[in-house]
Amino acid sequence: MRKMSVAKIKTAEKETKHSSLIVRWVIIVALTIVVSFTIFSIVIYSTVSQQSMSQQRETSEKVVSTLDDRLTSINQELQISNVIPSLSPSTKRILMNGSGSSIIKRQNSSAFNDDLLASVTNPDIEAVVYNLHNEVVFSNGPRTPKLVKISGEEKTKKLSGPDGAFLATYKKVRSSSNGKLTGYIVVINRMSYYNRLMRNLLNWMIVISIAAIIIFTVVSFLVVKDVVNPINQISEVAREVNADPNSEVRIQSLNRHDELEELASSFNSMLDRMQRYIEQQKEFVSDVSHELRTPVAVIEGHLNLLERWGKDDPEILDESIHASLQEADRMKHLIQEMLDLTRAEQINVQYPNAVTKVVDVLARVTNDMALVHQDFKVQLDIDDLPEDTEIQIYQGHLEQLLVILIDNGIKYSTDIKQINVSAGVTKNSLRIIVQDFGEGISEEDQAKIFNRFYRVDKARTRERGGNGLGLSIAQKLVTSYHGKISVDSVLGQGSQFIIDFPVLSHEEAEKLKAQDEKKKIHQA
Repeated sequence: MRKMSVAKIKTAEKETKHSSLIVRWVIIVALTIVVSFTIFSIVIYSTVSQQSMSQQRETSEKVVSTLDDRLTSINQELQISNVIPSLSPSTKRILMNGSGSSIIKRQNSSAFNDDLLASVTNPDIEAVVYNLHNEVVFSNGPRTPKLVKISGEEKTKKLSGPDGAFLATYKKVRSSSNGKLTGYIVVINRMSYYNRLMRNLLNWMIVISIAAIIIFTVVSFLVVKDVVNPINQISEVAREVNADPNSEVRIQSLNRHDELEELASSFNSMLDRMQRYIEQQKEFVSDVSHELRTPVAVIEGHLNLLERWGKDDPEILDESIHASLQEADRMKHLIQEMLDLTRAEQINVQYPNAVTKVVDVLARVTNDMALVHQDFKVQLDIDDLPEDTEIQIYQGHLEQLLVILIDNGIKYSTDIKQINVSAGVTKNSLRIIVQDFGEGISEEDQAKIFNRFYRVDKARTRERGGNGLGLSIAQKLVTSYHGKISVDSVLGQGSQFIIDFPVLSHEEAEKLKAQDEKKKIHQA
């Protein structure tokens, strides 16, 4: 029960962390959307307000200009007696609410197209004309705005009232003939349409903003949850692997086909590689411990023998020293081969872009092996191999691979002391064959010879100094460079090892060389 409670608590803690992460991201995204939408709304509101206000100013200025054009012809102080006649009769009738029917009949139809008539009959416009004694000499309605003295010739103010914002324009009237001040014009534009438009716009923006914030918050929650869930899964797997490096837990397929899917795949590949390295380390320690046990026991036995009574016997002393040195030398070769095998398993990290010209390496290795083993004929046949053939492999590894196979053929040769090395290109593949005429390998053993520490005849192999790692190293080298290695053998007639590597095109080789050079410069 206690274990179950602890498990439930841990599960609850994970869910709480997961939920808090989603909430934080949703809040961040929602705040971003709110701020962005608010800024956007303010910009739209300000733009519409400025455009509408500009139109209202033009309307007010047009009324003032029309009135001023009619009144500047008066040379004296403005009075009712000279202001009213300056207006068209039709306008006078409408403004003063007089009968004026006979007057209208005497006017042509152009009177009804009068700019002043169209302007001052606007219900939003309150037009008043004052004389120099602050007396009203003309008004188009019951309300008469107060006169405000101004320093310049004309001034427009935006004011606020119970019904909203309005424009007040003040204009000095001067005679066109003598330039004397004759009165003042006051025009109030109530801007009903502007106020109604801005109220409606504000209301609609508030409603749309609230709806948009709700919708975007929900959408953000779904999107963030869709992104956070895979991240949380990756984090959970990382915690489990960190707690137990041997754990085989992996991220399940996300089925997203996006960057998170690629991240999960790369993460799984990294864990697989790490797991392989751990297994390699275990195998290395296990194999070395197993293989070193015998030579250490042999050396220990000879030393005990010498300690008891063998040091007084020159024959036993010589035999023990010789045997100990032989076992020590075998231990040295074993450790070196184990290191080579470990390095071969990490080639894709150490030499990812190495390129080698095959002809040069084949010629050099066969010549060197023929020089070292002068009692053997090491023959090279590369007539079918183009001179510029290149493959993706580190030059030292190709040399090591050839040395292992040739040396293996020499160890297991019998009467015919000859090794044939041939190479050629078929389609896009390079094939190298190393053939000997020795003991051969049975079909049962052919499936096992690439296993580490496997020996066909353990007793005879130990006599020849083999540890059973050479072919394992060869196979690791070949497969690490995307090649294939196989063996074809007949007992009593010999064996031939066949290696296939992909051939690089000139463009592929140059690209890999450039990447390798760039890596070297970066490391330097």
